[in-house]
Amino acid sequence: MVATRLSNRLPAPLAFKDPSAFRVKSWGELLRALGIFQFCSFPVLVNNCGKLMSIARTVLGRRGFSLLLRPTVYAQFVAGENEREISKSMEKMSMLGLRPMLAVPIEEDLGESTGEKRYDENMESMLECVRMSHTNTWSKDPMMQLKITALLRPELCVKLTTLISQQPYDLNLLVRALDGEQINFPGLDGNEIAHFLCGLQRLNKIGEASVNKVRVLVDAEYTYMNPALSLVTTAMMKKFNKDGAWIWNTYQCYLKESRSLLLEGLLLSKNEGFCLGVKLVRGAYMDKERKLAEKEGRLDPIHQSWEDTNNSYNGSLDVMLEAISQKPERYRIIVATHNEESVRRAAERMEQLGIDKDGGSVCFGQLLGMCDHVSLTMAKEGYAVYKSVPYGSVDDTLPYLVRRAQENRTVLQGIRKERDLLKQELRRRLCPGLRGGS
Repeated sequence: MVATRLSNRLPAPLAFKDPSAFRVKSWGELLRALGIFQFCSFPVLVNNCGKLMSIARTVLGRRGFSLLLRPTVYAQFVAGENEREISKSMEKMSMLGLRPMLAVPIEEDLGESTGEKRYDENMESMLECVRMSHTNTWSKDPMMQLKITALLRPELCVKLTTLISQQPYDLNLLVRALDGEQINFPGLDGNEIAHFLCGLQRLNKIGEASVNKVRVLVDAEYTYMNPALSLVTTAMMKKFNKDGAWIWNTYQCYLKESRSLLLEGLLLSKNEGFCLGVKLVRGAYMDKERKLAEKEGRLDPIHQSWEDTNNSYNGSLDVMLEAISQKPERYRIIVATHNEESVRRAAERMEQLGIDKDGGSVCFGQLLGMCDHVSLTMAKEGYAVYKSVPYGSVDDTLPYLVRRAQENRTVLQGIRKERDLLKQELRRRLCPGLRGGS
């Protein structure tokens, strides 16, 4: 009954059925989105997009391939290559009431390690992302995304995950290392300790550059390294989140352990005296996680059904909103989802708990180029809405685009509603006098 009363108080547009959200798009943007979403509706194309792009690059050559991709897939999902192009995209986004969350599309998996020099270069790219996010007037309360495996070898993260499962590291040990102290970490050899200290120093520089300026959202990655990533992120939170949530951690709700991890994070933030920022996602590595668990004879870490994942997400959302309603200055969340039900649920709970739409404690997030009918509607209704915005050259962003397509295939295959709304807007423009086209 409460949910019904709340729904009646929420604006009708939160049904996300109004094609007028797309009236802000140019003809070119409208047709491009329709074409790409039509492509994405064929699973065989999405599943093999990496191979198809590799073939196209071989046939067309690097320049020809770039000319093909730039006005199509690249333009749909990437902000640009340089600051001028990025600024142009961000200024338009700002006019629509949307906020950018810049993302340098750099990450590594096992077997892809590139050495200290490359990690230092990645750090410089991250620091440049901090600068762009802070110095440009695209939005208030700027955010950016960061992947720790762009700064620290995945192999070390895997080893750390094993070590801390046997004997947890003292959080203060990592904070001291962030401060520059030469710590001897149990279980690591000399080379591993040296690399770990270098990685922590890289992260410390990013933390120092961003605190009181830009909120850094650390992405979760694979289960075989996530505990190490969370440990490092928590150490950064303890150091930098004393008076506000500047470093955030990500919780993947398709994992069976996600709720317990979130509750542990809340308890730890209370006991250690730091503010907690949470990026709440469903998760993007499902297929690989399941195949790996089967190969290694482990229990599947992913919820068995979509319904279980939804319940996990919505339950974790409720936990965070309750905490925010009690101490909005200590906790923050970005409801990072394309799921309309979860977005509406968050809006309903915010209404019930008296949480301001744009008070700073709760915001919403979707990927650039996707779910615009939700993003634009929420922004129009006064909520704080961010778009995850990758940037870089075609070559730099291509692996990112392929991974996102494959990891989000369930989302891509579920874009029929957005595609239908785009078609309605196209018909309105072609035949403005038709009934229902206004």
